[in-house]
Amino acid sequence: MDTLFSLLSPELYLFAFIVALGAGVIKGMVGFAMPMILISGLSSVISPELALAGLMLPTLATNGWQALRQGRQAAWESMKRFRWFMIVGGLAIISSAQLVRYLDPETMLLMIGAPVTVFAVIQLLGVQLRLPEKGRGLIEVAIGLVAGFIGGLSGVWGPPTVMYLTALETPKGEQLRIQGVIYGLGALALFMAHISSGVVTKDTVVFSASLLVPALLGTWIGFQLHERIDQAAFKKATLIVLLVAALNLMRRALIG
Repeated sequence: MDTLFSLLSPELYLFAFIVALGAGVIKGMVGFAMPMILISGLSSVISPELALAGLMLPTLATNGWQALRQGRQAAWESMKRFRWFMIVGGLAIISSAQLVRYLDPETMLLMIGAPVTVFAVIQLLGVQLRLPEKGRGLIEVAIGLVAGFIGGLSGVWGPPTVMYLTALETPKGEQLRIQGVIYGLGALALFMAHISSGVVTKDTVVFSASLLVPALLGTWIGFQLHERIDQAAFKKATLIVLLVAALNLMRRALIG
């Protein structure tokens, strides 16, 4: 308890719990955006480094749950299908996480936020973007590299991943599972990498663990909402969340 309140006041903890609950609801409904909501919301009242540390365990736990909801075999099939995305993305996360204390991530946030904004707007306007069969492996590797690099710096790697899965026209149930697998392994890599970077300490782990209950409760609520929407509504909801997330990345890059 002393460790908890040495980091934040009770009022700030209540705010953090509300942010984690809301992030969980969105996460359970569309499969992503928890790190973006957590780091954006928490960074408005605490340091970005503490916010980054805070999202670690909730992100890891909720993605593990999301990945395994349909069983271990289904999760394993998703791992095999997107293995190069995850391998390249994981290596990029580990590498770029070591730069978090030395590099300003604003330029990278802008570089990822701008194209994702364009993609989401185009899709919402009804223009269908589909990836060509030829060269799809290289596209997967490239997107994995970009997602991992920005993820290691900022804790956010969802937008390019969702952009890729949406362009593949991935069914909603499968997309939720695949996102859980990709983000879960990415969250594990991020957690391990930031032990080395110094962001994860015994005190910040306690803070992160304190956000598990509201994050998991919110995710459960989001799962119930997910089951009640059809594929078209799911895609639209995903694109709207993606657009908001991308605009927020650009806001962070340009305004802070």
